[in-house]
Amino acid sequence: MSNLLQRLQSEGISLSSDPDLSPWVEAVLPRAAGHYWGGVWHDGGDASDSINPSTGKVLAQFAWGGVAEVDAAVACASQAFPDWAATPPLERARCLRRAADIVRSHALELALLDAADCGNPVKAMQMDAEIAATQIEYFAGLVLENKGETLPTGNGSLNYTVREPLGVVARIYPFNHPFMFAAGKMAAPLAAGNTVVLKPPEQAPLSTLRLMELLEGVFPPGVLNCVTGGREVGAALAEHPNVAAVGLIGSVGAGQAVMRSAAQGMKRTLLELGGKNAMIIFPDADFDAAVEGAVRGMNFTWCGQSCGSTSRLIVHESLHARFVDAVTTLLQARHKPGIATDMKTSMGALASQAQHQRTLDYIEIGLSEGATLVSGGRKPVNLDNGFFVEPTVFSGVEGHHRIAREEIFGPVLSVMQWKDEDSMFDLVNDVPFGLTASIWTNDLVTAHHAAGRVQAGYVWVNDCSIHIPGAPFGGYKLSGVGREECLQELHEFTQIKNVNVSLRRTKRD
Repeated sequence: MSNLLQRLQSEGISLSSDPDLSPWVEAVLPRAAGHYWGGVWHDGGDASDSINPSTGKVLAQFAWGGVAEVDAAVACASQAFPDWAATPPLERARCLRRAADIVRSHALELALLDAADCGNPVKAMQMDAEIAATQIEYFAGLVLENKGETLPTGNGSLNYTVREPLGVVARIYPFNHPFMFAAGKMAAPLAAGNTVVLKPPEQAPLSTLRLMELLEGVFPPGVLNCVTGGREVGAALAEHPNVAAVGLIGSVGAGQAVMRSAAQGMKRTLLELGGKNAMIIFPDADFDAAVEGAVRGMNFTWCGQSCGSTSRLIVHESLHARFVDAVTTLLQARHKPGIATDMKTSMGALASQAQHQRTLDYIEIGLSEGATLVSGGRKPVNLDNGFFVEPTVFSGVEGHHRIAREEIFGPVLSVMQWKDEDSMFDLVNDVPFGLTASIWTNDLVTAHHAAGRVQAGYVWVNDCSIHIPGAPFGGYKLSGVGREECLQELHEFTQIKNVNVSLRRTKRD
C-alpha cells in the first residue's frame, strides 16, 4: 500500500467517492530535483519550471542538464555495465520484480504526480502503473529466453551463437505517459544485462524523479540512471560514443534526429514514432460497438495525445451521417475536460502551452480547408487557466486536408466517408505513417482481407487501443523502427556472437 493511499484512508477519504486529490499533490512531489547516476543524486545545470497543465502554474522545479551531466551519467553506467552483465539472469529478474512491486504499490501517488505534471486524468493514470509493472514482470520472465542456438556444420565442429548485452542504453520518452514509459521501457535493456540512462520529457519529468527515489537500492549503483533537461540532453545521449543503443518514443522529427546522431557510431536504435491512424467502418459492422470503438480509439481521455490514436475515422457512406451523429452524442456524454487531479475527471488537459496552441491552430486549419466542425473546437469556458480544448469532431474531411495527413496529437477526430473499397484503401495508406489501424466488420473474410491491405504495424479487428503483453508493437514507414513489448524488444538490446569450436582430434607425438 502506498503512503498516499494510507494517508487518504486515515483521513476517511475513499477513492470510490471520486475525490478531488488536488490538495494532495504537494505530498507526492519528489524530494530530489537533480539528476541521478551512480546511485547518488547530483545537482547540475540551471533550474527549470515544470508547469501544471490544469492550472498553468508552476508545480515544481527540476535540474536542466546538458552535455556535462550526460557525460557523468554515461561514465557511471559504463563502469557498472560489466558487473551487471555478469549478474546471473535470475538475479537480474529478481531486481526487476522488486521494481514492479514498488511501482504497483505506489500506483496512486505516481498517477497523481503525472496528472499534475502532464495533464492526464488521475483516475485513468492508475492503470499506467499496472501496465508498467506488467511490462517489467514480462521482461523479468524472459531473462532465460535471451539465448542463442546451435548450428549443424557437418565438418567436425560445434557452431553456436550467444546473445550478449550491448552496454549503455539510453531511453528517451515523451510527456503523455511519463512514469509508465520510465518504468516499462527500462525493463528490456536491464533484463538483457545492459545499464540504462533515462531521459524524461522536459514537460513532465517529476514522476521519473519520484520513480528514481522509489527504486533507490533496487539495482546496483550505476545500473539505472536519469538526466533531466531538454533537447541537448537527448542529443548528447544519441551522440555519445559510450552509448551503445538509443530507444526513443517521440515524434518523427525526433526519431530522425536520433538516427542521424546514432549513425556516426553505428549504434542500435529502437524508434516508436508518430501515427495518423485509420479506423475503418464497413457497412456490416456492429453499429453500436463501432461507435463505442471510435470514441475509445481516439483516446480522448489523454486529449488525443497518443501515437496509437485512431484520429482518422473512415466510415462507409451508408452509415456516415448516422455514425457521425452517434459518435458526437456519445463523445459529449462521456468526455468533458476537467482538472486532471480530480478523480471525477474523464478528460484532462494538453501537456503544455505549446501543445495547446498547436491543437487550436490545427482546428483553424481544418476550418480553413473546408471541413465541417461538428462538435467542440474551443477552449472550455469554465476552465480559464489550463491548457484545455473541447473534444473536437470534424466531418467532410478530405484526404488532402492537413488534419487528415498530419499528426495533431490533440483531441481532434477527422471523419471521412468511403464508397469504393480500392479507393478507401488508397486513402488509408496515403499517409507517411503506419503505426496502428482498426477495422470494424462482422465478415471474417473482409476482416482478414482488410488487415492484409492496410499498411500498419499493429492492427485491431473489432477493437482498438488495447496492447497485449508479448504482441509486437511498432510501425511501418515513418512510424518507427523495430518492435516493442515483446521478445524482440529484449533482443533489440543484444548482439549475436558466433562461436565455432573445432572437434577434430589432433595427433599427439
